[in-house]
Amino acid sequence: MSTIRLAAWLSCMVWISVGLMPQSMAAPHPASDPQSAIDLDRFDSRKTSTKLPNGETLAYIDMGPHTGRPVLLVHGYTDSARDWVPLIPYLAKNLRLIVVDLRGHGLSSKPECCYSRYDFAYDLKLLLDHLGIQRADVVGHSLGSMIAQNFGETWPDRTGRLVLISSTGGPSCTPTKEELRQRETAFDYRGAIRGLRDPIDPNSKFMVVWWSSPTFVDPDFLRRQREDAAKIPARVSLAILDQGVNMAGLQSMLPLLTEPTLLIWGENDPIMLPEYRKTLMAAMPSAQVKVFPGLGHNPFWEAPRDVAAVVNGFLAQ
Repeated sequence: MSTIRLAAWLSCMVWISVGLMPQSMAAPHPASDPQSAIDLDRFDSRKTSTKLPNGETLAYIDMGPHTGRPVLLVHGYTDSARDWVPLIPYLAKNLRLIVVDLRGHGLSSKPECCYSRYDFAYDLKLLLDHLGIQRADVVGHSLGSMIAQNFGETWPDRTGRLVLISSTGGPSCTPTKEELRQRETAFDYRGAIRGLRDPIDPNSKFMVVWWSSPTFVDPDFLRRQREDAAKIPARVSLAILDQGVNMAGLQSMLPLLTEPTLLIWGENDPIMLPEYRKTLMAAMPSAQVKVFPGLGHNPFWEAPRDVAAVVNGFLAQ
């Protein structure tokens, strides 16, 4: 029995990647909805930072009208605030966007510990305190979506609406033969990441594949994402992988999520397979669900206008 199958059998909690995993290496093709041009240098230069009461320094961008509806944008594993650049031009202009670098990522501090989902979520709560924001909607992608779950479960009074992109409720406790087959044939991301050594080459074969996309995404954007990810010390990437990028406790906590929730996936997401989507939908039967045909793990990079239209409509309800 493989390590993954054994872990699922023992605890019904499979450790899978919810960050940017290798996707199809098919040749890119023009997107049906071209991404809006944005000055990446100017975006990066807008970051500020604050030292939180727990001692961590968090980098973030506070953009949009300060009288607008606050929305936290929470990126995925090895990403940064720039994760949201393709989507931001299409989001409603009346939103106040708080775009963060999670601890261990981007320009935020990279401590020796701790990297559980609660640690990440607590940073966000302290950031809202710092900004004087009592309540915010939370939009999370991949690892960020699981942090958003934890935030809503722990501080429901601080949480408005939740948008969980490429998220999961964990593995099925009674997987089918096909689901077991898919687990067995999944890419060994943990082995590949554990093989990384400082300094990490952003243009290595693994990093290029890791940051690939099944549909067109701006190459300069992907290059910068790779370079940012390569700057994360290997020890930090592994700590986040072990402590935050896992599914332990996900299913048991989901009943605490009572906020209005929107679930978004790409149909061809190779990370969040149907099994892992099914458990989240089953745990949240009142959630709205949108699956984008033909898209992968990062649908808001691939079709930002379409994803933003769904998000805008949901937040406006």
